[in-house]
Amino acid sequence: MGPAPPGEQLRGAAGEPEVLELGLEGGNKEKVTSRKRAKTEPPADGLLQPVKLSRAELYKEPTNEELNRLRETEILFHSSLLRLQVEELLKEVRLSEKKKERIDAFLKEVNQRIRRVPSVPETELTDQSWLPAGVRVPLHQVPYAVKGSFRFLPPSQITVVGSYLLGTCVRPDVNVDVALTMPREIFQDKDGLNQRYFRKRALYLAHLAYHLAQDPLFGSVRFSYTSGCHLKPSLLLRPQGKDECLVTVRLHPCPPLDFFRPCRLLPTKNNVRSAWYRGHSAPESGSPEPPTPHYNTWILQDTALESQMHLLSTVLGSAQGLKDGIALLKVWLRQRELDKGLGGFNGFLISMLVAFLVSKRKIHTTMSGYQVLRSVLQFLATTDLTVNGISLSLGSDPSTPVPADFHQVFPVVFLDSTGHLNLCADVTASTYKQLRPLLHPVAQVQHEAQLSMALLDSQAGDGFHLLLMTPKPMVRTFDHIVHLRPLSRLQAACHRLKLWPELQDSGGDYVSAALGPLTTILEQGLGSRLRLLAHSRPPVPEWDINKDPPKHKDSGTLTLGLLLQPEGLTSVLDLGPEADQPEVCSPSLSVGRSGRVPLMLPELRPVMVEFLRQPAADFRQFWGSRSELRRFQDGAIREAVVWEAASVSEKRLIPQQVVTHLLALHADIPDTCVHYVGGFLDALIQGPKELSNTGEEALALAVRCYDDLSRMLWGLEGLPLTVSAVQGTHPVLRYTEVFPPTPVRPAYSFYKHLQERASLLPRLDKPCPAYVEPMTVVCHLEGSGKWPQSAEAVQRVRAAFQLRLAELLTQQHRLQCRATATHTDVLKVRPVQAGKPQRMGTRDVPVGRVVPVGRVVPVGRVVPVGRVVPDGFVFRIRVAYQREPQILKEVRSPEGMISLRDTPASLRLERETRLLPLLTSALHGLQQQHPAFSGVARLAKRWVRAQLLGDGFSDESLDLVAAALFLHSEPFTPPSSPQVGFLRFLYLVSTFDWKNNPLIVNLNSELTAEEQVEIRSSFLATRTQLPVMVIITPQDRRSSVWTQDRPSAQILQQLVILAAEALPVLERQLMDPRGPGDIRTVFRPPLDMYDVLIRLTPRHIPRHRQAVDSPAASFCRGLLSEPGPSPLMPVLGYDPPQLYLAELREAFGDLALFFYDQHGGEVIGVLWKPTSFQPQPFKASSVKGRMVVSRGGELMMVPNIEAILEDFAVLGEGLVQSVEARSERWTV
Repeated sequence: MGPAPPGEQLRGAAGEPEVLELGLEGGNKEKVTSRKRAKTEPPADGLLQPVKLSRAELYKEPTNEELNRLRETEILFHSSLLRLQVEELLKEVRLSEKKKERIDAFLKEVNQRIRRVPSVPETELTDQSWLPAGVRVPLHQVPYAVKGSFRFLPPSQITVVGSYLLGTCVRPDVNVDVALTMPREIFQDKDGLNQRYFRKRALYLAHLAYHLAQDPLFGSVRFSYTSGCHLKPSLLLRPQGKDECLVTVRLHPCPPLDFFRPCRLLPTKNNVRSAWYRGHSAPESGSPEPPTPHYNTWILQDTALESQMHLLSTVLGSAQGLKDGIALLKVWLRQRELDKGLGGFNGFLISMLVAFLVSKRKIHTTMSGYQVLRSVLQFLATTDLTVNGISLSLGSDPSTPVPADFHQVFPVVFLDSTGHLNLCADVTASTYKQLRPLLHPVAQVQHEAQLSMALLDSQAGDGFHLLLMTPKPMVRTFDHIVHLRPLSRLQAACHRLKLWPELQDSGGDYVSAALGPLTTILEQGLGSRLRLLAHSRPPVPEWDINKDPPKHKDSGTLTLGLLLQPEGLTSVLDLGPEADQPEVCSPSLSVGRSGRVPLMLPELRPVMVEFLRQPAADFRQFWGSRSELRRFQDGAIREAVVWEAASVSEKRLIPQQVVTHLLALHADIPDTCVHYVGGFLDALIQGPKELSNTGEEALALAVRCYDDLSRMLWGLEGLPLTVSAVQGTHPVLRYTEVFPPTPVRPAYSFYKHLQERASLLPRLDKPCPAYVEPMTVVCHLEGSGKWPQSAEAVQRVRAAFQLRLAELLTQQHRLQCRATATHTDVLKVRPVQAGKPQRMGTRDVPVGRVVPVGRVVPVGRVVPVGRVVPDGFVFRIRVAYQREPQILKEVRSPEGMISLRDTPASLRLERETRLLPLLTSALHGLQQQHPAFSGVARLAKRWVRAQLLGDGFSDESLDLVAAALFLHSEPFTPPSSPQVGFLRFLYLVSTFDWKNNPLIVNLNSELTAEEQVEIRSSFLATRTQLPVMVIITPQDRRSSVWTQDRPSAQILQQLVILAAEALPVLERQLMDPRGPGDIRTVFRPPLDMYDVLIRLTPRHIPRHRQAVDSPAASFCRGLLSEPGPSPLMPVLGYDPPQLYLAELREAFGDLALFFYDQHGGEVIGVLWKPTSFQPQPFKASSVKGRMVVSRGGELMMVPNIEAILEDFAVLGEGLVQSVEARSERWTV
């Protein structure tokens, strides 16, 4: 409402050819505006005064503009907050008027300097002796011999083009593109052939660079490639002094208008002769010259600079909304790294797309920037330019090529107004095309646009922040990363793939030539495992004018990102064509193999001869020696490829086997040149003796054992009340236990046998035995009128049920049980009857094995007769009565009135018997939908505990944070690998506004958008009563029960700081093509922050092998290698460091905080509380850990540090190795 800012009014009249005049006018009006504002400045005391309005002004009717703004806010923005956020972002990315004035002044000086560059007489193109010694030609002149002559003349026209003049450039990188029209006298006929034009262009820049570098106006004069195209260098000029970072002026030489005939630059024409490029004396007889579509396009791009600028100026004009929309779209592209380098979808293309939509009346010039953003994203999400290209051309000239001609040579087609130039010629298929041929084709740009549209339409989350403020680097977006280095190997790949036409077209850029065929091969091989394949080529850095241009092999690393499909990711079998249906295999599957045919029965050989000549041969050619002919259970005979993978973690890395095999087979790229990043973090959650799996099998085995126990409880006979529900609550049963339990069979030599209690006791002369943690199960009994109504009586009845439960399990199932008043521990090991073997899996042979009848069946094995099923897990069963929490809430007043009030006991019991089982069930279901959830949650908890902060967070809270990455993955897709999920966990923890927002985890999608809005409103109203970290679930919408007691504000802040430091370190390691180095670096805790370090003896750390830096050798922990029946219950929950920690906190919790990694940590970190060193008045009841001193004639108490440190050692005698006091960090 009200007039636009003065600078914006001036910029609204775009299309003025002289940018300097615009800058001067803007400066004058800015001064006038400043004088006006000076009259209305607030008082000197800085306090804003209320504006006094007359009654007429206060109650006047809203204007049409105000009504339109309110209506637009209601319909489009969902809230006024989103509108304000968009407007603030635009203010941040726009250039200020003062900076525009300085840039305009610099452009005026650049114009004068260029026109003063002296001319050079005409010489042959190959005679470059006239060039000064201080400059090199910014072009690889291969082959060097070329016809033609060159002379330098000052440009006939200097034109500012691009986003700066249009008013659509965005900060922080401000670039001004300047087109230098080279005089017609420089050119000769046929300069479009054999790189002659590009040689002249490069020489023109070299001469300019030498003379401009002598001028003190410029602080930097360097070369760079235009959009990564090595045939089109540009000259970068930056001001001297403090303005060096203000702007970069990019000089682009271009030919005179209409010099090149468009008919000679059609995509089907050849302008690089094979005889010249390959060095042949004459072209091969009878072979036509291959077309050079990209070469032709790069020439056309230079000829169209001014016409495109005129088109955009006409379309944008004074439409500020269009300019704002383009600025928002540029931010959107930048956050997703879609505008980088050769093949990117840059800001110029998005501007031309807006112009196209305006011409088709899908965007109106009166639209706001937000409306333009939505319209363009909607178009990208629903339009496939790889199938149906679009065109700005309105003419019907029969000589103009049709879009179908362009589709034959370019993956993406978007024609300019002439109909001859494909604006998207450099956009690669990997950037635009969705690599799933069995589904409707969707571009990577489309993929991002669809996710973005879902965010804009969502009213539940912060769509603005996720859409425009959240960066999406490749390592955090894609599940697996592939680095190919050195790039020189791609040259051999071009020879292997016979890509001579592509090399000829790209001027020898073997990276660009090989990129398309390689990605096609990989998409075909990965098949249903792949959702999207993208590539990233780091932009070639700028270089000094006195140096040669970077070679192709020096342009960094080619990086591929794989976005995987969880449904087909772990499949170990790739099926080929059937013998009786050869048409199922596409002829495009061109590849070969040596040919052994296993299980080829003699009677089948005549039939198979014809089969092998058909698509099966193509399948074998594609997969090479990995393809084998197999017979399946249904009788089909098919070609198949079986990958070696026994565990889930190995199956997740099957894409690595596919990628390395296909690159070696087809592109001659050995696996030593392929650096695959997908499973480096798996080592952190592998068991002590497990080198090939990350525990998913052990977790599944424990869950199956729990299911078996659940069936036993349901079928028990003799209980006074029937079982109404059996629910697991342990992290193992939701697949989030960092190190899953293994079947236990204790070695009796490590224990004393207590005959009277039928139990074991650890021996002091032996190392601490293995840690065994029981898995908690809640067993609900049906309601009955016989249940007592007092809390104490209910507890006694439950204790009786615990005893009866142990008796029945022992009698009916011969399980080892130990009953207490609160729970019953059950060692689930059952003997097997002779002659009845039990199977652990669904079949009796390993996967992929060809059995006599030719079946391929899942994993499994037969347990020998007379042995036991190796479950050996310990469960802790708690009997629950559904009304007990209600009984515990009853409070009787002195008058005998009963009221209901939450008590600590009722809240704890409700959390353990109702909320925790529901949470475990929901997360168990989440694991079934997203198999990567287990690995992500376990890595997250491993990292938090490795930072010695595990005791500050509940298991459930960390599990819910990990679940949020899958349920609310925007702006990403749900992770399909633990690696990318852990990176997103670090990002979420370090960037989430825990103070002002609740983390809503919508389990099972039970919360509607309206309910989520209500939850956020309620959160703001009751923030002071809530914990520092608030996590909301459908079952817990108000109180955040999982974070009520912990973490504290200090612990949460420390976690946020550590996550913010760890994320960039880990991302740099994973994106390093030379290898990640020591991946455990971010898991090691920073010990320099602690005041005291208590070092423990590994002998008494039962989980020592789970440490981040796992020891090469450790102590035997008293477990037999093979599980078997045990007549005695093992020692449960015996962890000396944890017991020692409990004693330390009880004795010194008022003086210090204690931190420890429960997974094999050898150090306990101690931080003194700030208040503990303040002198306190003498009190006889508070002398523990303190000594009495005289201060100012009064007796005061201060901590007795020496005695406290000595007590640390005394309390941990035998466990504590040393106590290291770091006195430089504190004083008394």
